[in-house]
Amino acid sequence: MKWTRGGSSQYIEDRRGQKARWGGRLGLGTIVIVLAAFLAQRYLGVDIPMGGLGGGQEQGPAEPIDPAKDPEREVVEFVKFVINDLNATWERKLAESGKKYRPAILVLFRDGTSSEACGYGSSAIGPFYCPGDQKAYIDLSFFKMLNDRFGAPGDFAQAYVLAHEMGHHVQNLLGYEDVMREAQKRDPERKNDLSVRYELQADCLAGVWGHASKQRDLLEAGDVEEGMRAAASIGDDTLQKQGGGKVSPESWTHGSSEQRMRWLRRGLESGSVDACETAKTDSL
Repeated sequence: MKWTRGGSSQYIEDRRGQKARWGGRLGLGTIVIVLAAFLAQRYLGVDIPMGGLGGGQEQGPAEPIDPAKDPEREVVEFVKFVINDLNATWERKLAESGKKYRPAILVLFRDGTSSEACGYGSSAIGPFYCPGDQKAYIDLSFFKMLNDRFGAPGDFAQAYVLAHEMGHHVQNLLGYEDVMREAQKRDPERKNDLSVRYELQADCLAGVWGHASKQRDLLEAGDVEEGMRAAASIGDDTLQKQGGGKVSPESWTHGSSEQRMRWLRRGLESGSVDACETAKTDSL
């Protein structure tokens, strides 16, 4: 992917120098929830912010990181470029349909951090978006995991992860988040199916950004394949196989590898938000 080094971003909140201090109120129930969330991420690939866990966590002040000594300097510069481009692209896209866009903030952290509206988020959960504070959260070590554990290297694979979370931001601004949550309340038996459709829509919206990037000649040979490989590597069926369990479609929350690739490709090829209406199709 073609990108410019050395840029700055007003959309990055760097908490990597922040120290977490446990407040002593972490009970057995909280530990069980943290473990359950880890297992959900480990075997199902679920993006779950730790809502309600912030009470046992105190965040120390963030210590500035010297860029010259930052081992993650290269990836931080890349992330700044991508988040700037994502916000600018979606501002243009929504303006085309007469809608106002509010930029999202990307929070960088290590190990764990408290979100303003979704409680405590741990690295074990993976990247997540919090609709209440309109921020996305990521521990940059996830990119190493994407390469080493999931076998999905490449800068566009990393960009896909960020674009998926920003897809959730677009869904939130357009009201899809509220519609999905209300539908889950009305029909609890469809909770997982609705979650899958919601996540696949975010994959498609990531592809819409990818389409815009290709039009501006930012993509290079092999980039689309990198994105597809990343989408396939975190499909629910693939993660369940890696976890040693049987493939159980009824437990999926994000969709199969094939579904994730299909909807990412749909966004890449169409460049249209309207093409991402996963709720209106019989076949995913």
